[in-house]
Amino acid sequence: MRTVPPPRPAAIRVALVLVAFLVAGIWSIVDLRINLASMADSARNASDFLSRVFPLDFPPVGEIVAMTALTLAIVLLATVLSVVLSTPIALLAARNTTPGSPARWGARALIVIARAIPELVLAVVFLRMFGLGALAGILALGIHSVGMIGKMYADAIEDTDEGPRDALRAAGGTWWQQISGAVLPQAMPAFVATALHRFDINLRASVILGYVGVAGIGMELAGSLRTLNYQRGMALALFVVVLCILVELVSGAIRSSLLGRRRTLFAWVRAARPAPSPRLRSGCYRVSPPWTPARIRTTTFVAGFLVVLAAAFVYARIDFTRVADGIVSSPDTLALFFPPGTGGIWGELVRELIVTVQIALAATVLGAILALPVGALAARNVSPSPAIATACRVFIVCVRGLPELIVAILFIVITGLGATAGAFALAIGVIGLLGKLVADSLEETDVRVQDAVRASGASRLQVFVAATMRQAAPAVVAHLFYQLDVNIRAATLLGVVGAGGIGFYLMNAARVLQFDVVTTIVLMVFAVVMMLEAIALWIRKSFV
Repeated sequence: MRTVPPPRPAAIRVALVLVAFLVAGIWSIVDLRINLASMADSARNASDFLSRVFPLDFPPVGEIVAMTALTLAIVLLATVLSVVLSTPIALLAARNTTPGSPARWGARALIVIARAIPELVLAVVFLRMFGLGALAGILALGIHSVGMIGKMYADAIEDTDEGPRDALRAAGGTWWQQISGAVLPQAMPAFVATALHRFDINLRASVILGYVGVAGIGMELAGSLRTLNYQRGMALALFVVVLCILVELVSGAIRSSLLGRRRTLFAWVRAARPAPSPRLRSGCYRVSPPWTPARIRTTTFVAGFLVVLAAAFVYARIDFTRVADGIVSSPDTLALFFPPGTGGIWGELVRELIVTVQIALAATVLGAILALPVGALAARNVSPSPAIATACRVFIVCVRGLPELIVAILFIVITGLGATAGAFALAIGVIGLLGKLVADSLEETDVRVQDAVRASGASRLQVFVAATMRQAAPAVVAHLFYQLDVNIRAATLLGVVGAGGIGFYLMNAARVLQFDVVTTIVLMVFAVVMMLEAIALWIRKSFV
């Protein structure tokens, strides 16, 4: 008697697509010559490199503090700018707050465009407009971040409970009163957590902007490596790694604290018991919240954040006279990028675009080999013990804190210029990002299904395959395509330092002022990403 239902046609098509991507990934690994033999040949290079690196040459403490402060100021101001820009865009893009379909799709288009243009290209544009300094980095990181923050904010708004808003609407509240009184308070924990997560990403991205002249640690690192001063360059790289990991740990703790209080924040929506409303001396009832310890802590945190934000603004030393000149000359600057051109190297651009996709595919396959088991062991409902889950979580956080650029530079020195270094660097990044996404998805599964399978006498592996992984499979597949999307964008940027792909041509075109070629390269990468997004959307609909 047959107990397993036959697979649906949609499931068969999805499986064939996944197999095709796996085959393409394996083909990319073979074609790029990523194998143990090539790694063994690089052992001597690694030994020679280590002999040239040590002893590390750290800059004086004063210089390190100044560079770190400027980098953090740029990243903080960029993140705040992205939050300010993303909030109204998200309100227009969210299904339950948009004024209409045209506004919603227009806002969604802005989010997609912001994600599609790399921060490196935006930095080149703003450096051309406003000159060297912090402003170009702030605008580049801030505008590009709208692509992620706007989408996450819109999703958070759509997930809010409609009950409080309906109550305000029934009481005669205006649209803005409904948003400020019902929607934003519910979405605020997710808003803050997303902003903190983006701060981590912007800190790592700020390093690569130093290669085009954005001030901070990245520019000092790029200068040291260009002059082959590996002792100073690797010392700065090590400092950046430690800084990124520390910031990741601190922001992760804050995010966990905020998300842990999410139920408390939502409780007022569903609470049935009335809260006491004491009378004031005038005889009126008090409507403002009392000054509880929690409110005092929140107010203190907000006040401290505003002080730090003001200090960052002052330390960035933005020259507003140059801002005015840059705005006036912006039409002439943008005209340099249009119409797109090929510079007579269209064939080479197509070949390097294929190499970029190969790097992303190879990195996704190689990274997933470790990311999937590490992510599974990091999930509390799958791991054999809490200690193993905690250890895997700490490992994932540490790997996520490694900037891909630093890892790519290390592999370039060891394996030489080319796609191999880029693939290995991105594969390590996959362990951090995909491992976290897989762990979170496994923990969100219904444990009652696992308990039922376990009660029937199933082993731990059988419970994982039949109950846990089966529930999380759609999310894991979506994460794999998201990771491939991220890797294609990252592979483009890593080409700037010689890690293979079309990014090398992007940097050269910007260096020799062929900005029309820069536009062509951006459009080529955008087309590939949109094709991948369409495939991922079709797969998500097939699972539904």
